[in-house]
Amino acid sequence: MALDPEDLLTIEKFTLQNAVKYEAVPQEKAVLGKIMGILPQLRSRVPEVTEAIKEIAANLNKTKPEDWRQRLESIAPELLEELSVKKEPEKGLKALPNAEKGKVVMRFAPNPNGPPTIGSSRGMVVNSEYVKMYDGKFILRFDDTDPDQKRPMLEAYDWYVDDFKWLGVTPDEIVKASDRFDTYYEIAEQLILAGHAYVCFCDGETFKGLKDKKQACPHREAAPEDNLAHWKKMLAGDYEEREAVLRIKTDIQHKDPALRDWGAFRILKKDHPRPEIGNKYIVWPLLDFEGAIEDHLLGTTHIIRGKDLQDSGKRQKYIYDYLGWTYPVTLHWGRVRIEEFGKLSTSGIRRDIEAGVYTGWDDPRLPTVQAIRRRGIQAEALKKFMIEMGVGETDVSMSMDSLYAENRKFVDPIAHRMFFVADPVEMKIDGYAGGVVEAPLYPNQPEMRKIETGNLIVVTREDAGNLSVGSKVRLKDLGNVEITSVSPLAGKYIDNSMETTKKEKMKIIHWAPVDGLKVTVLGPEGNFEGIGERNITAELDKVVQFERFGFCRIDSVDGENVVAYFAHK
Repeated sequence: MALDPEDLLTIEKFTLQNAVKYEAVPQEKAVLGKIMGILPQLRSRVPEVTEAIKEIAANLNKTKPEDWRQRLESIAPELLEELSVKKEPEKGLKALPNAEKGKVVMRFAPNPNGPPTIGSSRGMVVNSEYVKMYDGKFILRFDDTDPDQKRPMLEAYDWYVDDFKWLGVTPDEIVKASDRFDTYYEIAEQLILAGHAYVCFCDGETFKGLKDKKQACPHREAAPEDNLAHWKKMLAGDYEEREAVLRIKTDIQHKDPALRDWGAFRILKKDHPRPEIGNKYIVWPLLDFEGAIEDHLLGTTHIIRGKDLQDSGKRQKYIYDYLGWTYPVTLHWGRVRIEEFGKLSTSGIRRDIEAGVYTGWDDPRLPTVQAIRRRGIQAEALKKFMIEMGVGETDVSMSMDSLYAENRKFVDPIAHRMFFVADPVEMKIDGYAGGVVEAPLYPNQPEMRKIETGNLIVVTREDAGNLSVGSKVRLKDLGNVEITSVSPLAGKYIDNSMETTKKEKMKIIHWAPVDGLKVTVLGPEGNFEGIGERNITAELDKVVQFERFGFCRIDSVDGENVVAYFAHK
């Protein structure tokens, strides 16, 4: 039985759409799957459908692409229009739930135990962009009340402010949690007197055993006045570390052990690195308590936090319910894993820096914002990348290549082209008197740079290894050369005609004057030593493209020595 005329017309429509889209006659397999999805009743007749596609394709071979387009427009204009509409995947920041213009308050709350990383820059960018979107208030809050496991670094407070400035963000308010101990103590006392908090004297192992069995700590039902007396003794230093903990009462029968009577304050007899805090306090708020109070005090309306911190919100809501507060609207997002860096913790990096493994927080091998800034990644590229990632609960595994691709869009149009030869090998050019070589600052643009050279130059060892006696090569912008010797490397100057280059199908390589600058390029994959043209000295603190090598930021110029940081290809 022949195929139905209507089905044949549908097959023609989608075969034509494929042909117009790719400007080529399609193979039957290229459209068969789509047609089977649209005409499922024909799945038992695949051979006949395949023959129909072949016949349509054969007819297309006899006509021109403009004829295909006209035919598609006449029988299925909607499919032609579909080709003109680019279907981009959903990217960017979605509207915040329950958000009003001018009333949104958001915060970014790092622990200043090191500088911002690429991962934490997501929170820096997204929170500040949302506030900008809603004409709201943005707060930088330092959660710096752990002088032990996540001990703050004094420099890190300024590092965060500086990296925000680089991103074009000025926080409306900067808060340090370590300045607010008295407020935390006052609220803790309110909770104690209302019977919502108690001092627990169980050691950690004992309390865990009770909690896991849904059994109350024996101190849980002590009278509020007794708990207040114990609390005062904690503040006075009458108890040792781990001897007493202030806990928030929840539901000891709760199905989630993490929510059962969680710790709010502990005793730590350690000084804080901020001199104005020093050893002033010995009872320290834990993060869930401190964060809960701060979000209320600051008027935070919306929180974005990792989905691994969902329990934090559930714990904090007990305090909000007890005190009659309204909890902020909360969104969660998945973890961001950077493929090239594996598992690196801030504390681990800090130890490695102290041990001399890394040169500092801006070592190009590290995933810190300081490091990528020094390498020449632009703030606009990082912002665009993080905004397009958006807010979703799916864990994200990102490659630096994706960030590099974004950065390339910003630096490629502005980066001056320069010659840098890594691992250089000397080459003599007989018949060339030397002089000034003119080379474009940008491809296909009239602005030129001048390179002075004699007949001694350097090329890369890799290029030198591919040359043989009698082979011909073009030295970019200098001229065409025939190789006369490979050890030592030497050549005979032919001319500077691109016609000769094309006629002889010569490979084009870059070079540098033998008396050029000594250049060291530092990068995440290792360091490179070589020679570069002298124009590099004018590019201090700018991103250039070392031709056939990659984009680099010129970090320092000291006489004849240049240090550059590798960004990416």
